[in-house]
Amino acid sequence: MNFSGSYRSEDVSFLLKPLAMQDFVDVPEKEFLIQSGQRHYSEMLSPESLPSERYLAVFREACAANTARMARDCLTLAGLICQRRSGPVTLVSLARAGTPVGVVLNSLLPKVFGRASTHYSVSIIRDRGIDQVALEHILAQGHAPESIVFIDGWTGKGVISRELSSAIDEFNRRRGTAIDGGLYVLSDLAGSAACAASCDDYLIPSSILNATVSGLISRSILNEAIGPGDFHGCVYYQQFEAHDQSQSFADGLVAAALEIAAADGTPDAQAVDREAAGAVSRAYMLAALEQHGITDVNMIKPGIGEATRVLLRRSPRLLILRDAGAPDVAHLALLAQEKAIPVIVDATLPYHAVSLIRSALDG
Repeated sequence: MNFSGSYRSEDVSFLLKPLAMQDFVDVPEKEFLIQSGQRHYSEMLSPESLPSERYLAVFREACAANTARMARDCLTLAGLICQRRSGPVTLVSLARAGTPVGVVLNSLLPKVFGRASTHYSVSIIRDRGIDQVALEHILAQGHAPESIVFIDGWTGKGVISRELSSAIDEFNRRRGTAIDGGLYVLSDLAGSAACAASCDDYLIPSSILNATVSGLISRSILNEAIGPGDFHGCVYYQQFEAHDQSQSFADGLVAAALEIAAADGTPDAQAVDREAAGAVSRAYMLAALEQHGITDVNMIKPGIGEATRVLLRRSPRLLILRDAGAPDVAHLALLAQEKAIPVIVDATLPYHAVSLIRSALDG
């Protein structure tokens, strides 16, 4: 049975096992269990809540300001995919942040570039790899291994890019396939993606929300409820259906991209300078570890997208902004205010925002 979350069935197939509502773990307890090594983050979910009216207003402002930029980058990424793949394209987005991008690309590839495409969204988990059962399923549908393109929204430190590359290398060795384990993203802050439309830290509007812009699915789950032949799991938030933005957001992006393509043609599909982005990322991470007395690099989340995730579903210690008045960080400033998170301004920051995670093991 095709599981497409709250999207149309032709837009995406989530290769995820819908689970009954989980016993949610509150954020402080989850942080303690993760940081103490007692449980892996993928085994637990914290409850998601609907955004406040003020926060939704900020989301709408972000869409008004940056939908055209995101749409243009989706066109650029589609063009880069067409340069690197021949024949039908099999888009495999990484749930959740990659899913809206995959939905848009799946529409643009045939409509603008005349290329047939199919879109699956699968789970990848840090330190656990990509869902191997899902990959086997994709190949069993008759898709050529060389047609597969992995899609995500952005990179922060490049952890998921490296996780993907390692997992696909292992899969290829085991199966004798030659799947390209490179990641294709809209914005590559870490210089770790195989292909990106940009290296800019800009506000990708879908990074502001959780389930209500990603098909109403939770972050993926890998716990005792997942058997050896199962896809990784998720919860479908049916109770949020009246507030869902997923389909309308994707449709708005596609409409904006089609308008740009009709008026200006497709953007020049040039890959970005990965080396420069990687150098900036490495230098910042080393400096931040020392400056903030941090020994675990996972406690530092650079870039608007990653900083937003921390404020939405982790225990933030500090929000660092380059310019507190910049429109692209208005939602972060609001979240910090709502959650009483300290904010400092650092004009030398190479990104618009960085969030630090609070240690759950102190005190």
